[in-house]
Amino acid sequence: MTSIKQQIKLLPVHIAFVPDGNGRWAEKRGLPRLAGHEAGVKKMRSLVEYLNELKIKYVTLYGFSTENWGRPEEEVHGLFRVLGERIEKDVPKLHRKGVKVRHLGRIEQLPDWLQVSIRRAEERTKDNTGLTMSLAFNYGGRVEIVDAVRRIVTEGIPPEKIDEKLFSDYLYTAGIPDVDLLIRTGDEWRLSNFLLWQTAYSEYYFTDVLWPDFTEEDMDKALVTYSQRERRFGAL
Repeated sequence: MTSIKQQIKLLPVHIAFVPDGNGRWAEKRGLPRLAGHEAGVKKMRSLVEYLNELKIKYVTLYGFSTENWGRPEEEVHGLFRVLGERIEKDVPKLHRKGVKVRHLGRIEQLPDWLQVSIRRAEERTKDNTGLTMSLAFNYGGRVEIVDAVRRIVTEGIPPEKIDEKLFSDYLYTAGIPDVDLLIRTGDEWRLSNFLLWQTAYSEYYFTDVLWPDFTEEDMDKALVTYSQRERRFGAL
């Protein structure tokens, strides 16, 4: 009998995740929403380790959007605390496995102590050559495009010099290839302002599995589905 891994014919280079369902996961168990976020952030680390073993080169995770500031203040600050704690706990282990950490988004709007943790993680892992884990925290796809335009204008680049390659170099993801596979959990079917430019020709995979319950087996199913698709990038 053919194993599911044997059915994976082609691995994506860059996988992006919209890890939805933390709150619902907690509510189903009679737990506070923050417990769901704690479980979700823990899941991020274990999944990154698994994908690193599979030799996936780039993984981007949507952790906190520019719109999430509208959530209750207690939940927002709880999210910050959870992320900070996991960075301090998980980055040393990821570093030993050769994972490089990057932040995507407006870091300057985050609490000072969280900025320090994120920048320290980036500095510590900057020379690693394994999987690159980009954490989109205080990130918005439209904001990213606006910020890129502002930088281009500020640098006085003539309009005739601007093309898609140059514009990509001014995005938060500069140096990272476009997304091959975007996975969203939690039975939601939308991008939610995530990597709008970088997912123009991505393959999408939606599942009703809540993020904290997303297993390595679920990941394998997504990879099998991806490997069975024919990517033509607009060609016939």
